[in-house]
Amino acid sequence: SSLGDRILVFFFSVVSQVVHIGAQKEGEEGCVPGFQVKEYQVEYNGGFQKDNPLMKVFFDDCAGNEGLAFEVSHPNFQVDQEMNLVARRDVMDSGTVMFIHGVNEHADDMAQVDIVGAPPRSPQTLREILGLGQIQPYRSKRALFAPRMHVNENMEPPFPKVIGTVMSPGMENDHIFHMTGSGADQDPKGVFTINRVTGEVSVSQELDREAISSYTLEVSVTDLSGKLVEGPVALLVDVNDQNDNRPIFKETRYAGEVLEGSPTGTVVMTMTAEDADDPRLQNAVLRYNIVRQSPDKPSPNMFYINPESGNIVTVISPTLLDRETLPTTQYELEIVAQDMKGRDVGLTGTATATITITDKNDHAPEFTHSLFQANVDEGSTGVAVNLTVDDRDDPATGAWRAIYSIINGDPTQNFEIQTNPDNNEGMLSVVKPLDYESVVFHTLLIKVENEDPLVPDVGYGSSSTATVHITVLDVNEGPVFFPDPLQVTKMENIPLGSFVALLNATDPDVLQSQSIRFAVLRDPANWLSVNPVRGTVNTSANLDRESPYVHDNKYTAIFMATDNGNRPASGTGTLVIHLEDYNDNAPYVHPSVVRVCEDTKDSVVIVGGRDRDIHPNAGPFKIELGKQPGLEKTWKVSRVNNTHAQIMLLQSMKRANYQLPLVVTDSGLPPLSNSTEIKVQVCTCKKNRMDCSSAGSVRSNLMMLLYTVSLVLLSLFCEYTVSLVGCDCGIQLWTSLPLNYHNNLDLGFVAR
Repeated sequence: SSLGDRILVFFFSVVSQVVHIGAQKEGEEGCVPGFQVKEYQVEYNGGFQKDNPLMKVFFDDCAGNEGLAFEVSHPNFQVDQEMNLVARRDVMDSGTVMFIHGVNEHADDMAQVDIVGAPPRSPQTLREILGLGQIQPYRSKRALFAPRMHVNENMEPPFPKVIGTVMSPGMENDHIFHMTGSGADQDPKGVFTINRVTGEVSVSQELDREAISSYTLEVSVTDLSGKLVEGPVALLVDVNDQNDNRPIFKETRYAGEVLEGSPTGTVVMTMTAEDADDPRLQNAVLRYNIVRQSPDKPSPNMFYINPESGNIVTVISPTLLDRETLPTTQYELEIVAQDMKGRDVGLTGTATATITITDKNDHAPEFTHSLFQANVDEGSTGVAVNLTVDDRDDPATGAWRAIYSIINGDPTQNFEIQTNPDNNEGMLSVVKPLDYESVVFHTLLIKVENEDPLVPDVGYGSSSTATVHITVLDVNEGPVFFPDPLQVTKMENIPLGSFVALLNATDPDVLQSQSIRFAVLRDPANWLSVNPVRGTVNTSANLDRESPYVHDNKYTAIFMATDNGNRPASGTGTLVIHLEDYNDNAPYVHPSVVRVCEDTKDSVVIVGGRDRDIHPNAGPFKIELGKQPGLEKTWKVSRVNNTHAQIMLLQSMKRANYQLPLVVTDSGLPPLSNSTEIKVQVCTCKKNRMDCSSAGSVRSNLMMLLYTVSLVLLSLFCEYTVSLVGCDCGIQLWTSLPLNYHNNLDLGFVAR
């Protein structure tokens, strides 16, 4: 590039650097990346010869100075590989000052070189140094120069300390510097000050980069009256990081797990820490290390942590990483994170990692015995024997939990086996009662497996099967009825002592000679008796199909049979008697109360026949008027269907209650009839409303006839006598009749 371009680049580099006053050497406050000496001096002896070293600069990025490059503000000078300042060619016009800019990945800093005794360069050359190019004199106010400054955090007193200088080539005696912004006249106020005459910028207190990492200020030049002469220009102050923050893990304890037998290099977990220092510097570059493993068997280096990523991986071989042979299933690692790339000067933070060796199903369950034996009473159910197994895998996991199965010896499925969740034992149970008389010995073959499948290189061996011998013990069993229930059909009302059934019960203990006796256990209606030896059942009372003890035409009784064993045993059997109907119940009319309107047009009601007997001793029913004379003139009964009839009022009647005689007959052989009465209420009907209130009772019977004859005789007697007693007695008798009788008896007599 051209000289002008290079000087322009240098100008911006100058603005981004700090100019320190006074030499600062490494070790004052720890390693500070950059020039370790900020100001140098070189004697001018009439010029400088090409490639002749003038001085040595001191620069340390605290990381080995890799990729370090220098640039000198004067285009005819450079810094060689030995950090010597040399001239590129013979130079006569060097000027009185030049700047050296050093930069790499870890540091960016600038130093000043004063050339003692050298004549000043021309104004045009000075403007080139400042990167101003061909700037006209009337714009010289823009020559105010505020280079970027740096200040270390945590500086120790005394304060203030000069951190750089703002320069103005046109500065005159009546001009002064001003500085404003956050850190000067704005909060936080008073952190930085500027010498109004010399332009020196000072820091007045200790700084914390983690609180504020940089400050942006403005600098200007005014005359004594306050009139602006130059500026304002921006002044950037960076706070250099000090390694004052140690790494901190997010958690104090971490937990991870790895499957036993995992290949070497398997990632177990990742440990990460954070450092509040500047991430661009080694102050925050962390390295991880395992400083302790507990226990340290079978090897103290079972795990390795990647220094940069924090990944913890297995180092131990898969064969040794065997959960069942390791001294423990949990290992504790103490992890240290250290900044400064792990160098001894770095700060550290510590955390603990607990690694659990998890189980895989690499051990098949094995029975503790190849043969198990048990005795079981015949007729009983429940657990017969507990089968025990050993499994070296992790308890309470699918690799340890056992599943049992019967693979031979149980064709009728009398047995069942389940796993006890508490101890992993197999509980072999009898679920169908065993019979000593049928089979005395049972031999079962049992297999055990795990819930989880075995790993490919492990299989189930002969120890994963066992034999179980079950011996059935003889027990005195109760007699068994056959058939049960015993069902018979009988007519109700058969004579007392009639034969009903013969009970059949046998003793399962065929190898013993035992007798059986019968007894009634439950006979709700007390209708039956049983011969204790022969087992014949007879009636001891009438069998009534209509009894409340009969349901759905069936009567149920329970009998007991008992043997004469050493400890007598009994059994029960059920007798169900299906009762056939006999026509022993007369029919009746329903409902027993009906209502009709006194107007014959609407005086029709429907009644039906009912019978406690069943077909064919019930319907069809025949319903007709009673045999009393004259009823057919007032009432008419006609058939509607097999069970119902229609009652019609043939002539209007006074509102009253009437007792209507009816005869109802069923269809039994022989048929049964029943003479009954129903109550007919004759009511006043108006506008779909029936009024039956104040209705008396009328009976078309002999009592009405007697009252009528008595009244006629009394009336004749009163015609021929003047005795008040006779007439009084007639009136008294008349008034004693119900009101509805008055309405039906028009005798036409008048009390005299």
